[in-house]
Amino acid sequence: MAQKVVVEPRLNVFFEKQGLEGCFLVLNPVTDTLHVYNPERAKQGFLPASTFKIPMALMGLDTGAVKDVEEVIPYGGTKEWLKDWERDMNLKEAMKLSNVAIFHQVAKRVGMVRIKSYLSSFDYGNQQTGDDIGRRFWLEGPLEISALQQVEFLRRLSDRKIPLKKETLPAVRELTIYDNILGAAIYAKTGWSGSTGQQVGWWVGWVEVEGLNYPFALNAKIPTLEDAKKRIPAALDCLKALGIWSGKEG
Repeated sequence: MAQKVVVEPRLNVFFEKQGLEGCFLVLNPVTDTLHVYNPERAKQGFLPASTFKIPMALMGLDTGAVKDVEEVIPYGGTKEWLKDWERDMNLKEAMKLSNVAIFHQVAKRVGMVRIKSYLSSFDYGNQQTGDDIGRRFWLEGPLEISALQQVEFLRRLSDRKIPLKKETLPAVRELTIYDNILGAAIYAKTGWSGSTGQQVGWWVGWVEVEGLNYPFALNAKIPTLEDAKKRIPAALDCLKALGIWSGKEG
């Protein structure tokens, strides 16, 4: 990780502004400094929830289990939390809608043996999946990851330090683009697990500026759908305060 860690209590104002309890961290590759708000929480493992769609997309595309981002994937006929998830779609739409059913089908195609191998090469969280591919282990456990581990995974990923086929990362960048303003781009994914007692919400990704990558992670206690809307504005405010992002308002 970084050679230097700077605790940033001043970022508390952005969590208070949104009424959130959580943590934020970002790695500045220019100064090799990790900026952290609430370092104790940043070390704590949580369910990755839908942030796991980043590594799951990597696995699906890298193995060829999914041909490309345009391949339409049958959703499997399952009853889902959102009615809009109960239909076939490609990875581009599934990532945009955070469709659990589609990514569960991707997991089944990849298979547990290969998933475990990739989690090891990614050094992703606690790497614990159980053995039942029918379970959504990223939403129910035992898989957990801390905000610190998210940033380290995203650092290695964005800097191409993870062994993947050359076309895999560009495809996942296409899936996760959030914004691109004046040459600065954000690639990111939200996550929310409100049904297991953890009530954790995430926004994780990286800012790319002039060929440099600034991986970041926010997690917070998110008990309601209204609270879930506050994750991105809080993170953008933190990135702006640290001089990393100057795009749209948070």
